[in-house]
Amino acid sequence: PSYLPPAPLNEPMRASAVAQVRISEHPDYPVGGLVQGLFGWQDFALLEPGTELLPLQLLPEGVSPAMALGVLGGTSLTAYFGLLEGGPLQAGQTVVVSAAAGATGSVAAQIAKLRGCRVVGIAGGPAKCRWLLEEARLDAAIDYRQENLGQRLTALCPEGIDVFFDNVGGAILEAALAQLAMGGRIVLCGQIATYNDPLPRPGPAGLMNLITRHGSMHGFLMTAYMDRAAEAMEELVPWVLNGDIRYREDIQEGMEQVPATFMRLFSGHNQGKQMLRLAEPRPVGDGR
Repeated sequence: PSYLPPAPLNEPMRASAVAQVRISEHPDYPVGGLVQGLFGWQDFALLEPGTELLPLQLLPEGVSPAMALGVLGGTSLTAYFGLLEGGPLQAGQTVVVSAAAGATGSVAAQIAKLRGCRVVGIAGGPAKCRWLLEEARLDAAIDYRQENLGQRLTALCPEGIDVFFDNVGGAILEAALAQLAMGGRIVLCGQIATYNDPLPRPGPAGLMNLITRHGSMHGFLMTAYMDRAAEAMEELVPWVLNGDIRYREDIQEGMEQVPATFMRLFSGHNQGKQMLRLAEPRPVGDGR
C-alpha cells in the first residue's frame, strides 16, 4: 500500500489515460467527449462515475489528450505544488532539481526560474543537459553520468543549495544533502533510483546536515492538492501558452508497446513526458 491501493492481480494494469466516451448513460459524460481517468492498460474501460479511485475529468475544449496527460496534467501539478508549497521560494535563491529533464522536474525547474531563482538541473546524458540549457533556459546543468556530481554541485552552488527538488533519491539525494545551505529545504517528490530495489537501501548519508544547517526535508503527494488544481492552472496555462514553460512529449504507439514504453522510464530513454497512443478520437456516430 502506498498513496493508492496496490494494483489488483488479474486486472488491467493501472494507468492514467485520456479516453473517448463511446457509450454513456451519464449526463455529465456525453458520447464523443474526451475524459481523463485511471483507465489502465486496455483498449476499452467500463466505469461507473463516483466509484473510481480518482475523479473523472472532461477535457476542456481545445486541450489535446497529450497536453492533458503531459504539461497540463498531474506531473505539472506535482511540480507546481511541490515546489511552491514545499519550497517555498524566494527570488535569488539557488534551486537544484534532479531528473530535471523529465516531465515533473523540467516544469519544477522552469517554475523556479520564473520565480527569479538561480536553477541547476541534474540529468543523464549530454542531450538532456543541452535541452535544459538551450530550451528550458536553466542557469546550469549537470550530467550525473559523466561528471562528478559532488564536485559539480560544490562548484555551481558555492553558497549551498537553498531548495532541492528531488525525483531520484539514492546517491543524488546524498550529494545534495552534503551541499545544503543554512536553512536549506529538500522536497521529496520521487525516489526512482530505489523503486526496483528488492530490499531497502541503507541511508541516506548526510542527514546530520539537516541538524547542523537548520535544514528541513519533507515529502508530499499531489493528490493532497487536487481541490486546488484550478489555482495552479491559472498560472500554468498562460506560462505554457506564452512559451514560458517549454516541454517535450515522448509518444509511443500501439498496445503491444505498453510494457516496453513503461520501462523507458527506468532506463532514461524517454525524452520528456512518456505517453503511449492507442488510437485517435473518432467522429461521433462512428459505429466502429
